[in-house]
Amino acid sequence: MKKIFFAFLLCLSIVSCGDGRQSKTNAITKDINPAFDKYKEQFIEDLWKVYPGWASSQGYHKYDSVLVIPNEAARAKEVAFAKANLDSLKKYDLKNLSDNNKTDHHMIQNQLLSIEWSVNQMRSFEWDPSQYNISGAFAEILNGNYDSLDIRLRNFYLKMANIPAYYEAAKKNIKDPTLEHTQLAIDQNLGGISVFEKDLHDALNKVKFGEHEKQSIEATAKASVNAIKDFTIWLKAMENKTPRSFRLGKELYANKFEFDIQSGYTADGVYDKALARKKELHEKMFDLSNKLWKKYMNDAEKPSDKLVLIKQVINKISEKHVKPEDFQAAIEAQIPVLLDFIKEKDLIYIDPSKPLVVRREPDYMAGVAGASISAPGPYDKNGNTYYNVGSLAGWDKDKAESYLREYNHYILQILNIHEAIPGHYTQLVYSNQSPSLIKSIFGNGAMIEGWAVYTERMMLESGYGNNEDEIWLMYYKWNLRTACNTILDYSVHTQDMTKEDALDLLMNQAFQQKAEAEGKWRRVSLTQVQLCSYFSGYTE
Repeated sequence: MKKIFFAFLLCLSIVSCGDGRQSKTNAITKDINPAFDKYKEQFIEDLWKVYPGWASSQGYHKYDSVLVIPNEAARAKEVAFAKANLDSLKKYDLKNLSDNNKTDHHMIQNQLLSIEWSVNQMRSFEWDPSQYNISGAFAEILNGNYDSLDIRLRNFYLKMANIPAYYEAAKKNIKDPTLEHTQLAIDQNLGGISVFEKDLHDALNKVKFGEHEKQSIEATAKASVNAIKDFTIWLKAMENKTPRSFRLGKELYANKFEFDIQSGYTADGVYDKALARKKELHEKMFDLSNKLWKKYMNDAEKPSDKLVLIKQVINKISEKHVKPEDFQAAIEAQIPVLLDFIKEKDLIYIDPSKPLVVRREPDYMAGVAGASISAPGPYDKNGNTYYNVGSLAGWDKDKAESYLREYNHYILQILNIHEAIPGHYTQLVYSNQSPSLIKSIFGNGAMIEGWAVYTERMMLESGYGNNEDEIWLMYYKWNLRTACNTILDYSVHTQDMTKEDALDLLMNQAFQQKAEAEGKWRRVSLTQVQLCSYFSGYTE
């Protein structure tokens, strides 16, 4: 109480001692912030009308039954929304906004400028067929913990009505697509068909709908599946004599980096920092590998090349890993171990009421990243957070062994710190508690990844892993990945780095296994800039 009263007196004295101009400024500030808060409320409501699918993913379910047809009219609506709100933002002078609202103002502005740029310059709707994939949005409706299943299924049914038109519009949009994104679109769309067959059928068996209603839903689902299959057949049969390169090019890359990363550095500057970090980490890794040589390599002669020595020690330590069939179970078993350590060290509060579910990565998401987090939005704070784990089913023995050596006994623990606790899962739970919806909705990807990378080191410095040389060596290898992600992404998209050179970087300079390196090459051919977010966020 004394602290509160003192703060009140301090504020009062500041107001009293100011001159007339200060008093007027305070009055203006009091007027403009409530007005800006009201503007933000309306802005968000209007945002969800333009992007109903995004609204659903954030836990705002007013528009769950709406599927936007991705045609020219929809894109014109996006641009008009961006232009109108960029004009509206001009009414609110930054210097008269609170710090919180200044940040929100900048975030809204960046998002709107990004929308305009994406439609007018990036134009991925023409060359990236994989962005036409509706299965995930429908799966979220079936798997949600909000509303009754009856309500969710009826929204599912209404939303399906536009699926045939959705894919017809997609066909009209696509021009000279990249081969890589075309194949991804085929694989992911076919992988999502089960949502409209088995998953929907199982859900219908849980409700007491009349026979006529069930038949209508099933008939619409069948038409939806036919539309999806027809789209993939069309993609396979397309005459694509001049496919676009998946490489973004220097200008588009620089623009996308600016909008997505929002860094204090340019893409060039972050690339230079990553090169320097790689060199620094090599020295740390050599010291540890040299120290561990006798333990793992016995009396074998040490190679004169430092990088070769590091690689040999890492390869030997990496032989300790789980079996392919135990990969997901090992992740599940480790989550409580991480929780216990955090509680013991009192590092950060983890809310036990927020569920974390480890699951096999759905087929409609597969083919880009091996592990990821799907978190509920700020409107659905108690929803499930899914830790998506890539499946090794169907992999040949050599590929599976290579992958498991990459995610060996030590690195699997660091992966779980990064993706789950206290990394992404924890940060995204806290993000949903933000008093600013703008900050929760427009959360910066580099800061999200930067936090996860930071927690890896925080855990080890707090004693996780008993300060063993092995886990520190593997940590440095993992941290080297963040720098090499940036080097790879920048080099491939702006400097035409070849696959051969990329694999050399990843396998011989970042010490990654072949399966991981091949997977990263695939990822860099399907995404742009996102691979920079780890190093950029952690560095800043």
